[in-house]
Amino acid sequence: MLLRGCWIATALLLVCESAVAAEIRVAVASNFANAAAALAHHFEAISEHQVTLVYGSTGKHYAQIRNGAPFEAFFAADARHPEMLERDGLAVSGSRFTYAIGRLVLWSPEDGYVDGRGQVLEVGDFRHLAIANPRLAPYGLAAQEVLESRGLWENLEQRLVRGENIGQAFQFVKSGNAELGLVALSQVTSPESQPETGSRWLVPEGLHTPIRQQAVLLEDSAATRAFGEFIRSAEARSIIRSFGYQTP
Repeated sequence: MLLRGCWIATALLLVCESAVAAEIRVAVASNFANAAAALAHHFEAISEHQVTLVYGSTGKHYAQIRNGAPFEAFFAADARHPEMLERDGLAVSGSRFTYAIGRLVLWSPEDGYVDGRGQVLEVGDFRHLAIANPRLAPYGLAAQEVLESRGLWENLEQRLVRGENIGQAFQFVKSGNAELGLVALSQVTSPESQPETGSRWLVPEGLHTPIRQQAVLLEDSAATRAFGEFIRSAEARSIIRSFGYQTP
């Protein structure tokens, strides 16, 4: 009887522990990688939960989620994909929110290469301009809109190198495979280490559709709700802004 009582107590303890501590798998847009890592670190420090971050393009994550990928939350680089998941019943109803508003920047690791008005796009003799794939990545679509706004899309299309996501586009420039690129401001801004050197032009927001980045929960649990509430907290918003984003 005593042995049975101990077994029941142990089982109850394991159930309670699993209810308290959980692993949250989060699909994260590549532009938000550094900020997401900092947020996950802070969240783990104040909770019993563990956060596993999987980075990639928003379009690719969306397709994976529709095909049953085991994510509990989705941090996209736009509002459209989370909205579609919520509309189709693949996300927790009412859980969608804007966590950041991104900025696009024309960047080169070479000092003085990019001027303060981005005229290098029109007069520069560069061979390659890196952008994210507009079909997969919202930052790539924004880059296309910028070039179209300035009447440069057709002229520069043959010189474009397209990364699957904005992280890959950034690496094309950083590695020297492209002289410059339209990347996320957050990729050249760091609150904890030296920012990327070189030259940049902060793209005026009026040249492209606002990059309103939304998150949505894919599973309704105490852990995912706690993570969502943390991201909306004043502390989390301060962290997000330190990486070059605006917050609602």
